[in-house]
Amino acid sequence: MKTAVEELSPTRVKLTVEVPFKELEPSLQAAYKKVAQQVRVPGFRPGKVPARIIEQRFGRAVVLEETLNDALPKLYGQAVDETEVFPVSQPEIEVTKIEDGEQVEFTAEVDIRPAFDVPDYQGAEVVVDPAEVTDEDIAAQIEALRQRFATLAGVERPAQNGDYVVMDLRAEIDGRNLDEQQAADVSYEVGAGSVLEGLDDALEGMTAGDEKTFRTTLVGGENAGEEADVIINVKSVKEKVLPELDDEFAQLASEFDTLDELKDSIRQQVRRNKLVDQVVQSREKALDALLDRIDIPLPESALQAEIDARKHNLEHQVAESGLSREAYLRLQQTTEEELFAEYEATSAKALKSGFVLDKIVNAEEIGVSEQELTDFVVRRAMQMNVAPNTLAQHLADNNQLPLAMMEIVREKAKTLVGDAAKVTDTAGNDVDVKAIYAELNPEQEAVGVEEAGVGEPADEAEQS
Repeated sequence: MKTAVEELSPTRVKLTVEVPFKELEPSLQAAYKKVAQQVRVPGFRPGKVPARIIEQRFGRAVVLEETLNDALPKLYGQAVDETEVFPVSQPEIEVTKIEDGEQVEFTAEVDIRPAFDVPDYQGAEVVVDPAEVTDEDIAAQIEALRQRFATLAGVERPAQNGDYVVMDLRAEIDGRNLDEQQAADVSYEVGAGSVLEGLDDALEGMTAGDEKTFRTTLVGGENAGEEADVIINVKSVKEKVLPELDDEFAQLASEFDTLDELKDSIRQQVRRNKLVDQVVQSREKALDALLDRIDIPLPESALQAEIDARKHNLEHQVAESGLSREAYLRLQQTTEEELFAEYEATSAKALKSGFVLDKIVNAEEIGVSEQELTDFVVRRAMQMNVAPNTLAQHLADNNQLPLAMMEIVREKAKTLVGDAAKVTDTAGNDVDVKAIYAELNPEQEAVGVEEAGVGEPADEAEQS
């Protein structure tokens, strides 16, 4: 087999592949067997029709077509390996010559990862947030805990922001009651930002027993997008009562006996989270600094695939929410134009990051151990709230283990970039990332994100 590469653009090539017919022999024999199973010829059992009879009855072209259907994907893959191009899209394959018994020629146009060099990233200067824990940090976490353990007490006054109301809701269009737009005994925090536009304004000032009608646009159901009158019946108004800050609260909200012990624990957790955040920031900013130094043309098909994946995910989220598209976007405080512009920017960055990290993976010969893959599956299963064995089987059945391994090695490459940076905080203090690893996990040598216990910051308010 002989392969020639023609560069159509920095991100697209055309492979011209010449294949001696003898190399097609395994596919040719497989084609005869397949056609023999499909055809019915009097006097022969299914699958036992001789090759010459198949050609006499149905023509040589039928066999050649089946032969090429079987052989071309394998030959294309072989051509890619031999030429060391890195495809990022499905190829457009065209058979350009068939000389039966002699040679077959085909072309394959495909988008590829562009050629580029990764500059030296040692010593890149990045600035991260400080890890100093302030009294304000502790107070914020304590306040979050108080909010979690607050109780509700009924009040006789009109409702105001932060109060909770229990209400019945129903909707009408031109006086016609909409059966599916009714809800009873709904508990709602005034000012929380309902997708039902106008609800918060209508509730403010209402007291138990009040009824009010306001006009709005429905956000779900068969009448989504239509103007309707929504009738509110408030049954009760309750205010949030926060627990006193004392030892009794500490015992209620945590495993500690005193408030001072709880505060000390929170201080330690806040520091840990800030150290984790410093590591995460150092890696992200070091990678951003590296990306800024590399100019890479992006394959249009790969970029569009990234954007389309994000748009598809948006459609799924809207459907899951049960809201209209407009209401969902309003809840997210964005517009379709803003969101799509963000998709284009994040998709371009994701694609470029992947190209650069893959280069580093290859250059540094980064691999994945069985233990690293196991740890990855366990962590992902916990995030998805499924059994690790179930997720592992799903990945294997859907051929997604290579994607999992790619994610692991890319994260390890990002760690290399971050660890090579010169890191300081906004106060000008040097940040020793390796020392952070040691503090976060003193029993284990720090070599990466998960090994050092560094990942997404934990919920700082979670103490119980």
